[in-house]
Amino acid sequence: MSGLRILVVDDEPQIIRFLKPALGAAGYDVVTAANAAEAIRLSATQSPDAVLLDLGLPDKDGKDVIREVRAFSQVPIIVLSARDRETEKISALDLGADDYVNKPFGIGELLARIRAVTRSRNQGKPVETMFRAGGLTIDTERHHVELAGQPVRLTPKEFDLLLLLVRNAGRVLTHKQILNTVWGPAHAEDVQYLRVLVGQLRQKIEPSPAEPTLVLTEPGIGYRLAD
Repeated sequence: MSGLRILVVDDEPQIIRFLKPALGAAGYDVVTAANAAEAIRLSATQSPDAVLLDLGLPDKDGKDVIREVRAFSQVPIIVLSARDRETEKISALDLGADDYVNKPFGIGELLARIRAVTRSRNQGKPVETMFRAGGLTIDTERHHVELAGQPVRLTPKEFDLLLLLVRNAGRVLTHKQILNTVWGPAHAEDVQYLRVLVGQLRQKIEPSPAEPTLVLTEPGIGYRLAD
């Protein structure tokens, strides 16, 4: 049992009726809010370990909740979105959401996303310096990468990109978030730079670059490292 507390913010009673027992069965302590004001208050007073946030709330837009909660907390926020416009998802992620899940969603996928964001934000754990996935081994402290036991030579930018993805494994990072971190704010709109770099990185670390299984594309949004 996890023992973590999850704040579910949604004004649809059927979503609450579905999520509360499902999350409870997975070992989570669940608190709920039906509007933005209650969500902000409970985020401050209940110290949740993660927030599941619907964007369509009766009193405020969910993006306003993200903005206000980020003023006092770095609690992981997963957007539960029925909105299919990419601009909405990008805006939520750029404001500080950690991930998004499209409605309708499966509980298995949602639980996996919760595990990913709570693990990456868990302040009680030491910083991981080793990462392994699909035959890839990354030593973040020594800046050393191996694929199937063989050293992989990465350029500084390729390693910076890989390190950013590793430290956020399982989370969606927008083009803007990656560009700001790897190249700086002056290149925040240079998406083509990022596409080229991702292609180069995949050629070096993916068993089959044409069918990537590690560096995954979130169409129109950004990239995610398989958790």
